[in-house]
Amino acid sequence: MMGISTVLLSYQEAENLRVLIPKIIKELTLIGEPYEIIVIDTEQKTDDTDQVCATFHARYVNQKYPGFGGAFRTGIECANYDKFLILDSDGSHDPKYIPDLYHAFQQGADLVIGSRYTKGGKTNDSLPSIMMSRTLNFIFRMVLDIQASDISTDYRLYKTNQLKNIKLTCRNYDILQEVLLQLKLQKPDFCIKEVPIVFQKRLYGESKRQLMRFIISYLKTLIKLIQIRTNARYQMQRNISAMQ
Repeated sequence: MMGISTVLLSYQEAENLRVLIPKIIKELTLIGEPYEIIVIDTEQKTDDTDQVCATFHARYVNQKYPGFGGAFRTGIECANYDKFLILDSDGSHDPKYIPDLYHAFQQGADLVIGSRYTKGGKTNDSLPSIMMSRTLNFIFRMVLDIQASDISTDYRLYKTNQLKNIKLTCRNYDILQEVLLQLKLQKPDFCIKEVPIVFQKRLYGESKRQLMRFIISYLKTLIKLIQIRTNARYQMQRNISAMQ
């Protein structure tokens, strides 16, 4: 169905969602397409996120699989419309950029990224986080040959059918790189566009991200994704040889 499935992955973000969801509704209403807002909460509720969702007529879903990656996969399964919009539920992604992502998407992109590092973008994160983010972006971009400047943000607008047609296995934030590689392997001419955003610090609460676990997970994922890309190339060469 034509429309926008907007997905928010939540872990004790009720206070932020009270502020964020009305802003998202405002921007989606201006676009004019049918839409749904889906909040993916933890497997067992830990706050009143479900009540916040009821207040704003958002769909409340408990995640089926563990970790951030599991919540992301749950969101994909729940999406009903042909466009899949995802952004942080802590307020660091301003909904005012949703129309910019949508208009870029309508120009023929398979994916549009709300980017901190493209021209005009900015981040108000801490200096250590910026340094780590830029380093990881550079390494993954070079190794996986992803043509985008910011591949570690989840402010993105996808084609839902493309997401539903790939298999994702990463459990943590590294799924954000895995999904790009899998989409590119599925569609070699996969088109990514970026629009500049200003990344803000979260509105309320503390970050749930654990630095050392985050780094170790990314290093393991880098090796895993290199293997996936290498195997895909090998299989492609075998297929070409078999056709000759």
